[in-house]
Amino acid sequence: MTHPNNPSMLRPGAIVIFGEALIDDFGHVQVAGGAPFNVARHLAAFGAAPLLITRIGNDVNGETIQSEFARFGLSNAGLQRDQGKPTGRVRVEPAGDAHRFLIEPDQAYDQIDASAALAALGASAPSSVYFGTLAQRNAVSREALYQLLAASSAQRYLDLNVREDQVTARGVYDSLHQADIVKVNEDELHDLFRLYYHVRLSSADMEHKEVRAACAVLLRVFNLRALVVTLGPRGAVCFESGGAMCSALNVTPVTQLVDTVGAGDAFSAVFLLGDALQWPLAVTLERANAFAAAICTVPGAVPAQRAFYDSWINGWFNS
Repeated sequence: MTHPNNPSMLRPGAIVIFGEALIDDFGHVQVAGGAPFNVARHLAAFGAAPLLITRIGNDVNGETIQSEFARFGLSNAGLQRDQGKPTGRVRVEPAGDAHRFLIEPDQAYDQIDASAALAALGASAPSSVYFGTLAQRNAVSREALYQLLAASSAQRYLDLNVREDQVTARGVYDSLHQADIVKVNEDELHDLFRLYYHVRLSSADMEHKEVRAACAVLLRVFNLRALVVTLGPRGAVCFESGGAMCSALNVTPVTQLVDTVGAGDAFSAVFLLGDALQWPLAVTLERANAFAAAICTVPGAVPAQRAFYDSWINGWFNS
């Protein structure tokens, strides 16, 4: 019997992902990446059949991206090929406990065609659309996204995912106004407090009344359904428009940390999955945290073996 919360019950394209697919160049190794692509691959591995709308070049890196589409069974309906621009590339360098991203300009994902994107969207009738900010740095892809959002009544999930020098303050502001659910990390939350609440607040205690008040202002100003804040090893919280707060804190620590690349993308994938399958919010946060922590135990943003997902699928859907 099919489990009532099994992703296979979602129609193909119920979750649409818009944005960059690119190559993360670590120097010694090059791997397919890009936050939207990572989210789409995770969702596909869980059986959710997302539609990824992106653009790659007619080059070797594009072939690498294409092979990942095939490996994860992703639909090609939203995959565009550019004959002039190269497939996106980001150089990833260690910077203390984090990473520095050197993002190359004028890439294929900057030229996502609106007409092709709308044609792919029209065949899917999504319930959710995921987008970020990097693919909005160029007017062509930004216009494609805005046309896509205008053409659909689907819920809009924004992973702010700000990269230095790749997004303007106006771009952040406009993106927030386009969203229904916004996911930020702790640093991004501090930036939002500073820009739109005009204070500097500690986020050490997310239940503090000042923090809750500031988050309530953000929810109101941008007319959001929810604001999700990831706190790294401390867990995550979700503030809802009605004033409720749900948290998954004091989570099991990562004992075999390899790197944190893609942890936020893993969180987003499971959050979108849980929302689509109508899991209780507390369950969704707990599972998203747990999966993000597990991604921190493997190199890169996506595991090399599809078998990595088996224990999660068995635990969530086959029990």
